[in-house]
Amino acid sequence: MTWLRSGDDALEPTSALADAVAVVEAFVPADDEQHAAKEQILDLCDTHPESLHRTCLPGHLTGSAVVVDRSVTRTLVLFHRKLQKWLQPGGHVDGDANLAAAALREATEETGLEGLEVWSSPVDLDVHVVDPPAEPAHLHLDVRYVVRAPDGATERGNHESEELMWVALDELDLVELDASALRLIEHGSAAARRYGS
Repeated sequence: MTWLRSGDDALEPTSALADAVAVVEAFVPADDEQHAAKEQILDLCDTHPESLHRTCLPGHLTGSAVVVDRSVTRTLVLFHRKLQKWLQPGGHVDGDANLAAAALREATEETGLEGLEVWSSPVDLDVHVVDPPAEPAHLHLDVRYVVRAPDGATERGNHESEELMWVALDELDLVELDASALRLIEHGSAAARRYGS
């Protein structure tokens, strides 16, 4: 396991659902919520071979990222335009079974940060219902990674968010984040400190 950057061979796309399933199978849950999410993701992938694609209902795979600074004292969150809530960067894998690459791609697109690095193994799993306007409610089978920003990087959002904000990890109560996002930040920041440089 290691930090990866865009262009690394380990981030090459793959369309094999088995590759994504292998990542989830290798994940060691730290709590009951992660264990339940792991089982639910594996069950849905087993019964829906098209689960890499957003057209798959009742749900599909997504990749999220907790973005931290190099000192692991802050995290970058965004206010999602469609969902109207504070979230971590993330989104659909759109057919790419390389889940780390998908999480890094989403973090890069949604924050505008350059030079991001993703840890090669996920730090959290989550299954949640999304109910965006003009779409049926469905599940996001979210495989989540920690992404590290270089010093001095400047964020700029895209059309999916109304605002981006760096928040100190000891001041997360200043932003209205749900329990799922807080759990990701907790696991991701702990992993970033543990893995170091």
